[in-house]
Amino acid sequence: MLAVIDAHHHLWDPAARDLRWLADDQPWASEEELRPLRRSFTTADLADVAVPEGVTGTVVVQALDDPAETADMLAIAAKASDGAEGGLVKAVVGWADLTAPDVADQIAGYQGLPGGNRLAGMRHPLIAEPDPEWLARPAVRSGLRVLGEAGLSFGLTVFERQLAGAVATVRSVPGCLFTLDHMGGPPAETGADGGWATAIADLGRCENVVCKLSGAHTEPVSADALRPYFDALLAAFGPSRLMIGSDWPVSSLTAPYHDMWNMYRELIAGLSPAEQDAILDGTARRVYRQGFA
Repeated sequence: MLAVIDAHHHLWDPAARDLRWLADDQPWASEEELRPLRRSFTTADLADVAVPEGVTGTVVVQALDDPAETADMLAIAAKASDGAEGGLVKAVVGWADLTAPDVADQIAGYQGLPGGNRLAGMRHPLIAEPDPEWLARPAVRSGLRVLGEAGLSFGLTVFERQLAGAVATVRSVPGCLFTLDHMGGPPAETGADGGWATAIADLGRCENVVCKLSGAHTEPVSADALRPYFDALLAAFGPSRLMIGSDWPVSSLTAPYHDMWNMYRELIAGLSPAEQDAILDGTARRVYRQGFA
């Protein structure tokens, strides 16, 4: 079995942090669907589902715009060298206020914490950002330049309608590496054509963007249903700029961890061993190099 890196998952404890996006009346899931997520998800829980799939390392991604959560994730990643349960967690994508003038100081503060050498990127989910022009703010683009200078990536978590703005920002900050989360939010209801496909092709022409096959946008999850989107992403980015993330435990709303990985393996089965290795391991290892050095 080829080595596997899970390039996108979460860990949380509702008793420690207020998970506001799991509160009542969410537009993206029902109360019944959200209920199973309103508990803690630990590194032990992660190991239970990931190790049987051959996962040897993971990237834990922020779920809150809260520096304390980023510090917690770094502390978990600090255990990677001692063989503890947290040993799976190799890299951290945290959160920083990119609109603030002290972005460099925020980064330095994180890097001075236990596990600070595992900080590999930042994210500010635009799907929850009320300002539709947030990425275009001069302060944000200045903050993105600071990330690039620090060798950190930025995670683009967007709806289809936000992709055009993402393309403009990516082009304006060529020194920052961007990771397009969840396949750029393809619209399952309208197919893999139209505005999504155009924006994906535009992003693919930007060498400072890689894409995550994550957040599967069909239910139930199906390699056949996802293939048109995968084919468009493969054509745009190639295997060397694609990686796989489970989006666990959110993905458990639609499929068990095992089923999700089986779907992605089925999608890439027709590629050469070297191409499969890039998508399963090599791209993530290169992008999140701080944690996998």
